Amino acid sequence: MSFSPDQLATLAQSIKDWGRELGFQQVGITGVDLGEHEAHLRRWLEAGYQGEMDYMAAHGSKRSHPDELVPGTLRVVSLRMDYLPGDTRMAQVLGQPEKAYVSRYALGRDYHKLIRKRLQQLAERVQQAIGPFGYRAFVDSAPVLEKAIAEQAGLGWIGKNTLVLNRKAGSYFFLGELFVDMPLPVDAPHGTEHCGRCTACMDICPTAAFVAPYQLDARRCISYLTIELKGSIPQELRSLIGNRVFGCDDCQMVCPWNRFARPTDQGDFQPRHGLDNAALAELFSWSEEEFLTRTEGSPLRRAGYERWLRNLAVGLGNAPSTIPVVEALRARREHPSALVREHVEWALARHQAA
Repeated sequence: MSFSPDQLATLAQSIKDWGRELGFQQVGITGVDLGEHEAHLRRWLEAGYQGEMDYMAAHGSKRSHPDELVPGTLRVVSLRMDYLPGDTRMAQVLGQPEKAYVSRYALGRDYHKLIRKRLQQLAERVQQAIGPFGYRAFVDSAPVLEKAIAEQAGLGWIGKNTLVLNRKAGSYFFLGELFVDMPLPVDAPHGTEHCGRCTACMDICPTAAFVAPYQLDARRCISYLTIELKGSIPQELRSLIGNRVFGCDDCQMVCPWNRFARPTDQGDFQPRHGLDNAALAELFSWSEEEFLTRTEGSPLRRAGYERWLRNLAVGLGNAPSTIPVVEALRARREHPSALVREHVEWALARHQAA
């Protein structure tokens, strides 16, 4: 199957139009050479900043070479979808240490399924227009340098907080990719970054996880500690986590570009089960059955029940020494999990010393 340059240009524009019709706010197209991003990844891994995320070092060079991951790939379609609920309550909840702070991307349904379904619908739309073609869809689920791809596709630049920033939309958005075997015309990379002298994201980080601009030591990042880390949270970092029990948004909250972030109109991303304003003690009382029921189809499932309790125990250890807080911790002293018991004892010791 061959197309003229004009036909490819028309198809590329149609893909962008169809993507927006499917709920994506922006669509860009790039090639498969990720250049300097590959070297940056290699230096990051050599420094050990990935912690226990061994998958970041797996798959050889496939992560930075889309055409090796999916042979025949000529272009990558990069798409972004806003996720921020209209009423975020971020500062409000962070300012109430007895409440549980859940990263705003995780308050609703799991984005993976929704975005993958939309990408599949986009591919089917293309197929209806041109016939069968080679493609694969990815949503944060394979060795793909999605932020590098988004930057090269013109969706934004990678900021000092290592997130993709967009001048008109900030950073509260998910990314998805469609690898295709057609030589579509590519968009210009974003080019210049617009962080300037601003270091707000680096200065606000509770655990000082940014070792330099554009460099994150994941081993100190609260998102890593509460989601990816399997074992004990390092004691020296526990008091710094505050009431953040699943992820962290601090470096996004203070980013000046996020004053342009727009509320999502996707119902699936709206808060469920009151998780945007729940008390730590209340969530800590959930049985495993309740956890599984209330987190069905939620990103919170990634942590699992045991680590969910671990995180909440840390939050309770950092909360005011009230009767509900202390009683909630005492009720879990004999929990079957040594991991949970360890963090409960740490938390109780904090209240006894208060």
